[in-house]
Amino acid sequence: MATEDVEGGRAKRGGINNGAYASVSGAEHSQWEGAEARWTPWFVPAVVVANVVVFVVTMYVNNCPAHAHPFGKCVAGFLRRFSFQPIRENPLLGPSSSTLEKLGALEWNKVVHGHQGWRLITSMWLHAGVVHLIANMLSLIIIGIRLEQQFGFVRIGIIYLLSGFGSSVLSSLFLRNNISAAALFSIVVIVLINLAVGILPHVNNFAHIGGFLTGFLLGFILLVRPQFGWIERHNFPPESQVKSKYKTYQYILWIVTLILLIAGFTVGLVMLFRGVNGNDRCHWCHYLSCVPTSRWECGD
Repeated sequence: MATEDVEGGRAKRGGINNGAYASVSGAEHSQWEGAEARWTPWFVPAVVVANVVVFVVTMYVNNCPAHAHPFGKCVAGFLRRFSFQPIRENPLLGPSSSTLEKLGALEWNKVVHGHQGWRLITSMWLHAGVVHLIANMLSLIIIGIRLEQQFGFVRIGIIYLLSGFGSSVLSSLFLRNNISAAALFSIVVIVLINLAVGILPHVNNFAHIGGFLTGFLLGFILLVRPQFGWIERHNFPPESQVKSKYKTYQYILWIVTLILLIAGFTVGLVMLFRGVNGNDRCHWCHYLSCVPTSRWECGD
């Protein structure tokens, strides 16, 4: 039988006359790693460009100088119609909540009672300000491009879109009277940055949390790596070849994760369109999305 040590990059071959062990060198292991990165990333860069373009259009529509502001003057007035709302209104250096609403931001009442379910999708492409945009695009570039190189645009595209949809569903369950823009791809340091940004007005941590959990679970389904022995099976004698592409625990994780995702989306959507308020079951959860201070308000 053949046994594999994937992490050590070593394969032990049996059934050979002299019983010798054939090891996979570090150079060969690096070649295997390099062979995985055979896709040229274009989806993630295109998404980044699209998000930036949408933000520029959002600021053009916002046109801060054309409106009176009880919170003070527009920020960066030299940008004219692209200038930002007063800091006290939007500390993220971005548009007003009314502009975000006009362009498709999440609002529970419009989604449920106004039959505007399309907001669950359009909110994925909106950002509450420059700070929000930079935090999300950094996470997308740092993590997304690397993943697209390894797994291709189809899998990463599915994860991106479904994670965004998941973030929108969770946001809608907890944010009933607030306008918000969804966000994606937060991990390790980027998670902390996005969570910190999320306590400010107009952007919510339920989007970050929902997107992260959905993307995390989808990773077990779409980003599963085959056994090293299976990839190198052609270099082994027939009696020593690995028969299964994945290990048993990977199949188990795949099934369990798929069930969790289907159940999560089903329960979330049913609760959403039945008008369930997530805050009724968690009275402190709204503080995860916005912490009011003397410098800004969070809304009801």
